[in-house]
Amino acid sequence: MNINSLIEELVEYGINKGLVDTADTIYATNRLLELFDEKSFESTGNEIKPREVHLILEDMLKYAVEKRLLEDTQTNRDLFDTKIMGMLTPAPSVVRAKFFEQYKVSPKAATTFYYDFSRATNYIRNDRIAKDEKWTSDTEFGLMDITINLSKPEKDPKDIALAAKGVNTDKSNYPACLLCHENEGYAGHFSHPARQNHRIIPITLAGQSYYMQYSPYVYYNEHCIIFNEKHTPMKIDKECFAKLLDFVRQFPHYTAGSNADLPIVGGSILTHDHFQGGGYEFAMVRAPYETEFKLKNYADIHAGIIKWPLSTIRLQSENIESLANAAGDILDAWRGYTDEDAFILAETDGTPHNTITPIARMRGDLYEIDLVLRNNITTEEYPLGVYHPHQKYHHIKRENIGLIEVMGLAVLPARLKKEMAELEDAILSGKDLRSNEQTAPHADWADEWLGKYDNLTADNIHKIVQNEIADVFSHVLEDAGVYKRTDEGRAAFKRFTDLFTA
Repeated sequence: MNINSLIEELVEYGINKGLVDTADTIYATNRLLELFDEKSFESTGNEIKPREVHLILEDMLKYAVEKRLLEDTQTNRDLFDTKIMGMLTPAPSVVRAKFFEQYKVSPKAATTFYYDFSRATNYIRNDRIAKDEKWTSDTEFGLMDITINLSKPEKDPKDIALAAKGVNTDKSNYPACLLCHENEGYAGHFSHPARQNHRIIPITLAGQSYYMQYSPYVYYNEHCIIFNEKHTPMKIDKECFAKLLDFVRQFPHYTAGSNADLPIVGGSILTHDHFQGGGYEFAMVRAPYETEFKLKNYADIHAGIIKWPLSTIRLQSENIESLANAAGDILDAWRGYTDEDAFILAETDGTPHNTITPIARMRGDLYEIDLVLRNNITTEEYPLGVYHPHQKYHHIKRENIGLIEVMGLAVLPARLKKEMAELEDAILSGKDLRSNEQTAPHADWADEWLGKYDNLTADNIHKIVQNEIADVFSHVLEDAGVYKRTDEGRAAFKRFTDLFTA
């Protein structure tokens, strides 16, 4: 394997993608030579046929393993190929200057540049994201998006063994978490991903300093993360609403939302204040108003409850300040609200349960914010949460319902890829679904819907299973709704909205 030709190929890739200026060709080449412990370089003189960057990196990793520059584990490979790409990635000041130059053209031009850049540097690993299984299915609440997440590589057994021995671990608290701005350019270590190819964009939201980046494992188009400059806990409040609305003011082609700030109904990282956004139209945005009402103190706001499985109040106005204030008032009312008949308890033994998942967007010239009412109470019957996917659906979705799911995109575990393939084969073969550990957890569920279909074939079984998974997802979202879509649930919801409606 000729490392010189691979270095030449990667530098040419960097030039073509705008990562390397032609004036820096020798400089970039020499940096890569140093990394691979090579003392000389000679061009092959051959025409370089463009390849995707992950293919070039795979060949470089093979060479590095052969030369014993790294031990061949998944974690070590990820650390090393990120270090390679860091050699080609321009400095933060250069990237930011280009971003804001494009922003003068339009916000969309800026984000298009930044997204393409993040993919070109392999920070967004396109080859892994392509492995995700995605589809849409029609439900009672419109077309839902379903993803079986296959992007994140499974833990290498060698890495697990090394972790057990405490090898290559770093007990420092720098960076404090995966969202901190100190990750930009960080080399990483065994228990923290490398970020030499990571660049972030500073933005100001409602007078406070934030940064924007893209998610390395994008779940939807241009899936971005907007995070506080300070490592400070997530908090849903009026300021949060103002920041989300300010973000969509600056990037009107994007949606922005926040996970809730309590366990169970919150996201995976509650220790660092952050939002998520992107250029994708979720099913939720298409949900119509079912009930409309006037707010007591806000004549300029159009308000109502939308047709959605989670209990959601939608507010629209041309005035950001008015929307933020009204949303803040509704949040304050919800934080302290108890309705024992509807099993809504604001707190138990001093532990708060009520919060909101907010989502902001532009709808034409109007600012719009959805306020999704959340409650994280648990009981003996529902130890994972009363308003959480119930036990009967855990074979499909057991994890928390976060912001992305709230908006209508299911992120399902990788295990389902194999389990559904086994299920489809078992159904077509007439096998006992309960005799196989892969299909047994799904047997009761399959019994519920198999009778609906007269003719199951190899041509239609996969789509049928996909549609039935989407149906489960819509029920999972209903489980997470604090007010059920029944006469009793609607009456209870009205008792709450009566607190602030005219």
